[in-house]
Amino acid sequence: MDDDELLRDLLEFKLRSRGYEVELAEDGEAALAAASAAPPDLIVLDGMMPGLDGFQVLQRLSDSGETREVPVIMLTARRQEQDVVAGLSLGAHDYLVKPFLPDELVLRIQRILNSRKRPS
Repeated sequence: MDDDELLRDLLEFKLRSRGYEVELAEDGEAALAAASAAPPDLIVLDGMMPGLDGFQVLQRLSDSGETREVPVIMLTARRQEQDVVAGLSLGAHDYLVKPFLPDELVLRIQRILNSRKRPS
């Protein structure tokens, strides 16, 4: 989820073209509602959004029994050490700073999802 429509569209295209199902949210409240209604396999979360910022959303996701186990990748322009530490301390599985390489994000998503697969 990202508040930048062009970036959301790019990420949606990249992920769908690799076979992922994608649900988009424009702000923190919409992301929380969607994640609570049907917890996804993974969330990509912008740090700076209107209303609730990504760090507040991450805190609420981590506090909720329904979403606490959902891996989150923070994707944000907030690059200060305290921001990275805060994101990871709040439970983010990964933290990627903008500008970023879209294919790198896809690989990070694949790595996290593959690590969570259980043997049959």
